[in-house]
Amino acid sequence: MSDLEFFLLLVPPIMAVLIILNLFKRKHKFQNLPPGDMGWPFLGETIGYLRPYSATTIGDFMQDHISRYGKIFKSNLFGEPTIVSADAGLNRYILQNEGRLFECNYPRSIGGILGKWSMLVQVGQMHRDMRMISLNFLSNARLRNQLLSEVEKHTVLVLGSWKQDSVVCAQDEAKKFTFNFMAEHIMSLQPGNPETEKLKKEYITFMKGVVSAPLNFPGTAYRKALQSRSTILGFIETKMEERRNEMNGNENDLLGWVLKNSNLSKEQILDLLLSLLFAGHETSSVAIALSIFLLESCPAAVQQLTEEHLEISRAKKQSGETELNWDDYKKMEFTQCVINETLRLGNVVRFLHRKAVKDVRYKGYDIPCGWKVLPVISAAHLDPSLFDRPHDFDPWRWQNAEESPSGKGGSTGTSSTTKSSNNFMPFGGGPRLCAGSELAKLEMAIFIHYLVLNFHWKLAAPDQAFAYPYVDFPNALPITIQHRSSNKLNHHITTSNSSY
Repeated sequence: MSDLEFFLLLVPPIMAVLIILNLFKRKHKFQNLPPGDMGWPFLGETIGYLRPYSATTIGDFMQDHISRYGKIFKSNLFGEPTIVSADAGLNRYILQNEGRLFECNYPRSIGGILGKWSMLVQVGQMHRDMRMISLNFLSNARLRNQLLSEVEKHTVLVLGSWKQDSVVCAQDEAKKFTFNFMAEHIMSLQPGNPETEKLKKEYITFMKGVVSAPLNFPGTAYRKALQSRSTILGFIETKMEERRNEMNGNENDLLGWVLKNSNLSKEQILDLLLSLLFAGHETSSVAIALSIFLLESCPAAVQQLTEEHLEISRAKKQSGETELNWDDYKKMEFTQCVINETLRLGNVVRFLHRKAVKDVRYKGYDIPCGWKVLPVISAAHLDPSLFDRPHDFDPWRWQNAEESPSGKGGSTGTSSTTKSSNNFMPFGGGPRLCAGSELAKLEMAIFIHYLVLNFHWKLAAPDQAFAYPYVDFPNALPITIQHRSSNKLNHHITTSNSSY
């Protein structure tokens, strides 16, 4: 037997030994996986994890698993082995190490409906490029000089149509406000125009599919959403061609700005605009609806808000000004506490999809490379070790304890407030921190300003926010509204007969 033949005979057993040793090494290396239950084959525990529950709780699934396994546990979710984190420290660690140890990893169905170039599913340099476009267009200067007045205009248009003693569906009204603002902001579409209303109708169908089971069969919500996606993209593409044929393109909206200031392809621009319309409309409208719902049961907060905004209104009247400006916005200090508390308790974004791109060890637990990782933001926001009485709506927790009326506040001093702030992540964190976070807070503040100055409201029928896991009000939050006495206001809305 030649040396070559002898060597070839030895290769298979040597390779087998190496493979066995590697498998043993990896098994030994990951012997410290977090505790947990992988559930059924393929489905795992996904059905239980996605079962609807009250949005101001973490739900039975998380409550049960945390009590059994702790704040970090393993499971099988969305068809993948998964590490679930209700630990605020690990959540921060995951978000801060985006692109180094972890990366975005949304289910394939999300990319299928939002588009493969959607900023939500992009990673690496392309995500950074698209995020930079969004940040440049949402700069502080633009928020001050242009977007604030646009937000105010759309707020007045919606609230100005509310009639005395009428019942309105607050969630639908909030969606009307954010959609029309984003449609003008992105493509200069005016509210009430036939093309805007047609786009809105398609978008409603699209949204129902985004949050539905990804079943691509005739008649399903997902299939209808894919069809609406094609219609919406065709509409945006037509607008793109119109802009390119214009001698002087309009850079006041995002479409014009992107065409002039980026090197993105047509497909990339289409997916970017669609994903921003989705992100800017859905999350902000849910947050506004949540604030209306939570304030309805907290008269003390409504009273303090009213006093704050009456003071701003009186100052405007004395100066002879009518429109709000950036200085007025910065005076809305208690309003910001209400916004923070709404986002903490309501948790519009409840968890994020990530994947480990390297082997990671945290607090003695192993997170293997390739495993899905779910930082559950809502679990940290509702953690009693981080937030005193976490299930109470307590805007005063964001102030010092001595500012809390009659001991209402949840904070126990500056150190407690600082601890809460460090664990407060409604817009994510790290390199993928929501680019529209400041705009979302501005929208909420301006809407609250006109709401408390002009209306009393109460629930017209029982309703509450549920997590599906997206947050929604099953009955669209019906409220009965009454106008405040006009002689008590210095800055009020003139009721409109518009059908807007």
